[in-house]
Amino acid sequence: MPEIISLCSRCDTPLEQGDLRCSICGQSAPPSVSPKLQTTAKILRCKGCGAAVAFDPEHQALRCSFCDGIVEIETIVDPMEQTEAYLPFVLTPDDAQRALRQWLGSLGWFRPSDLTSASHIDDLHPLYWVAWVFDTECKISWAADSNANSQRSSWAPHAGQTDVVFQNILVSASRGLSQAEAVAVSQGLDLRTARTEPNLKDGVTREQFDVQRSQARQQVRDALRRMAQTHVENTQIPGSRFRNVHVETVVKGLTTRRLSLPAYVLAYRYHDQLYRVVISGQNATHLTGTAPYSTAKIVLTIAAAVVAAILFLILIAAAQ
Repeated sequence: MPEIISLCSRCDTPLEQGDLRCSICGQSAPPSVSPKLQTTAKILRCKGCGAAVAFDPEHQALRCSFCDGIVEIETIVDPMEQTEAYLPFVLTPDDAQRALRQWLGSLGWFRPSDLTSASHIDDLHPLYWVAWVFDTECKISWAADSNANSQRSSWAPHAGQTDVVFQNILVSASRGLSQAEAVAVSQGLDLRTARTEPNLKDGVTREQFDVQRSQARQQVRDALRRMAQTHVENTQIPGSRFRNVHVETVVKGLTTRRLSLPAYVLAYRYHDQLYRVVISGQNATHLTGTAPYSTAKIVLTIAAAVVAAILFLILIAAAQ
């Protein structure tokens, strides 16, 4: 957990060492919270995907484990977010390979028949990717039009307020994983297993938080606003149709944890084409990736559908 120095006197949001202002209401932090000195950090930045990774001098890593792009040293002067805890790897590399094979065999008829047998793993990287996890109390005020009680009109105005407690909400801070990949491999993670040190160290890529704290808090607030709107649309607006949804939030007591989460990135080759799969480091059923389609099977299906349509029309014509 982050070091809580004090609480904001206006909204009770915890203030951490280095906070200049409250992340919720903007009130100035007391002098005891303000940073005493600037910390300079050096990270390796990938020129291809923009991911920031920790430098491992023992392995002399010069390429990005996310996209295999060239990395370069970047110096960050402002204080940066730092990982506070790591979720341990539960799966081994062999488990990840088996999960890939099972996934390839479950993709359906439109994939090549030899996809599982003809695919070869080119590369397998364990990695820790970064995310924020936050808890907060939120008062949501909303207004929208819906078809409930619309009477002669198609729409009627509605408004309301609701209190919601959000807990263990995960927001990806990764640049190496896409948002879709991060969402897929974050499912099923056990946040209770977080520990201060990673359980895998050798050969593991560790992504770094590479945004300043003010930017990080803004990303968390943006995610909270999206969640608040989704909550209103799913539970608060009456009727079956709605439009013009407006949501405002008042947040109290926002606490944020900075975690590194386990995953495996695999690159496999099928007929000289390279594809990528990302697998959760704790649950093999949560994975996402790309795979080829069988052109022959797609053409055959379309041709069969056309023939069936023609036969159907012939039968109708004959019946008449």
